Amino acid sequence: MKNSTESRWNTQPNKVIYYTDELNEEFSEAQIVPRVIDKDFRYFHGRFWNFCSLTVQNVLSMPIKLCYQKLKFHLKYIGKEKLKECRNRGYFIYGNHTQPFADTFIPSVANYPHRNFFIVNPENVSMPGMQVLVEMLGAIPIPCDMGGMKNFVRSVEDKIRRNYSVTIYPEAHIWPYYTGIRPFKAVSFQYPVKLDCPVYCLTNTYHRRRNRPGKVNIVTYIDGPFFPDGSLKPKERQQRLRDQVYQCMVERSRESNYEVIAYRRAEPGGEAAR
Repeated sequence: MKNSTESRWNTQPNKVIYYTDELNEEFSEAQIVPRVIDKDFRYFHGRFWNFCSLTVQNVLSMPIKLCYQKLKFHLKYIGKEKLKECRNRGYFIYGNHTQPFADTFIPSVANYPHRNFFIVNPENVSMPGMQVLVEMLGAIPIPCDMGGMKNFVRSVEDKIRRNYSVTIYPEAHIWPYYTGIRPFKAVSFQYPVKLDCPVYCLTNTYHRRRNRPGKVNIVTYIDGPFFPDGSLKPKERQQRLRDQVYQCMVERSRESNYEVIAYRRAEPGGEAAR
């Protein structure tokens, strides 16, 4: 990947993290004990709850989202207009997972007023006093066992059938400010294949803020839509979508030119320093 080329970066990183496993290592600083998400977890609510969720998601929280991304990251979207092509139907958005907080709203702001939901790990709905709010903001937690999987899948399908969007971070684990794209599996692409719906990819890239050493700007690229290839078998459709999204995200990630945190593979037999 181009992000390993030292001459590409115009400053020295603030921090270096050494990793050994791109698929499974987590570098988020938050330490949260996950709640149990099983068959008893309530994925569906009544009309009043849904109205409150819409109000929180698309009205009350929107000024906070806009101010945060503008003040902290001077965030700029490129390709946002592509989302309009599917504005009258449900679709999935796949993104690189590099921000613990901003990742919860960058897709939602991009496709506003189209309502957006997120597939998240149980930790995201396990913060004391914040569980209901996070759910109202659009979180759909992955169940801890097969008992809850049926309702989880029904919830995802329900959002798409209501012409909402669902965001998935296929890398699964947060690597703050990472400028590459980690390998990810095709399993999360089973949803658009099953529902025969379009897919977008969203790639956050990092850039030095002019005249502000240590400050970073985010430029978010949106690409798509990509569609399942009906001429292929379901597993092949998943893999084809995965490859299209991955290759596009890798290409976009090469636009980054500023490493806030540098990630380096640890030497075999050595310890990973964080």
